[in-house]
Amino acid sequence: MSTADAKPKAGLEDTVATSSAICFIDGDRGVLSYCGYDIHELARHATFEEVCFLLWHRRLPTRAELGDLQSQLVSSRALPEGVIRAMRMLPPGDSMDTLRTLTSILAHYDPDASNSTPQANYRKAVRLTSQISSLVATMGRVNAGSGPIAPDPVLGHAANFLYMLTGERPSALATRAFDVALILHADHELNASTFAARVIAATLSDIYSAVVGGIGALKGPLHGGANAEVMKMLLEIGKDVPVEKAEEVVRAKLARKEKIPGFGHRVYHTEDPRATHLRQMSKDLCARAGMPIWYEMSQRIEALVKGEKKLNPNVDFYSASTYHALGIATDLFTPIFAVSRISGWTAHVLEQFSNNRLIRPRAEYVGPEFPQRWVPVESR
Repeated sequence: MSTADAKPKAGLEDTVATSSAICFIDGDRGVLSYCGYDIHELARHATFEEVCFLLWHRRLPTRAELGDLQSQLVSSRALPEGVIRAMRMLPPGDSMDTLRTLTSILAHYDPDASNSTPQANYRKAVRLTSQISSLVATMGRVNAGSGPIAPDPVLGHAANFLYMLTGERPSALATRAFDVALILHADHELNASTFAARVIAATLSDIYSAVVGGIGALKGPLHGGANAEVMKMLLEIGKDVPVEKAEEVVRAKLARKEKIPGFGHRVYHTEDPRATHLRQMSKDLCARAGMPIWYEMSQRIEALVKGEKKLNPNVDFYSASTYHALGIATDLFTPIFAVSRISGWTAHVLEQFSNNRLIRPRAEYVGPEFPQRWVPVESR
């Protein structure tokens, strides 16, 4: 079929762009799986480190392999001093802008920067996954006017992030909740940021450039910023008002035909399976933190939007109150998405490198009819 005959859907919806062995989604049944493992199974039993190994190797690690990966992640946590200096020198701004810039700077300190062998790219994937976590935690400290905290080699990936961010060793509940949140956000097939990363990798650019491109796509409010918008909405309603106030505010928004953040999904036609776990996490953490109002408001809003608009909550809706209950500042919500998704981005980049072909789609031409006649400038 010629490009003139092709009728692509807006946003490439339902267009198959590549083959991948990493992630499978069935939007009609609400299925999300990583390398054949159901997300519910992984959320119940796995750690984020195990999921990283799964995404990179397409299988779960043995105990020895898991221990080796944990050691590699721990040894890569410390940020180069030059990156911390650059963080302090940047003017105040959007946290995703900061993350994008500092991730690019990280490439200059990578000992494998000029090495593009599969082994070196894998080491870079591990290093990036470890250092993006340290970077976002340190950004949170600096944004709050505090000093950086050195990573704790005894702690796992999730616990160490919370420790570097807050300066306190997290509880078992907080650690497990954040670990599960990282698992749930680790990959989601060809979402906008992952596709952007694969397109860049397909040019045989480096893995850092691909990840920076992914961060740029994630910054967009149609992709990664909805959880922050959910929390802003909850905070605007306020914690010192009756929980019924949430319904009043949302009804007014719906009457003005405003979009309610955290609802609906391009792929899922049933409940987002990630929201199932985040809903319970929000309930548990908000209760433990003495702020059940945020979960109760979220429940009221969910019931109203499902009833009025027939929309289900997506991964962003309950992650907002979950992160807030963990003491995480709202402007870090989207960067934390990257702390998790870096595992999926790098998995897809490694997969792209392993069987590469330049990604070069065609466009349906809808411009002026061909051929146009040239008119001299004096006659136009």
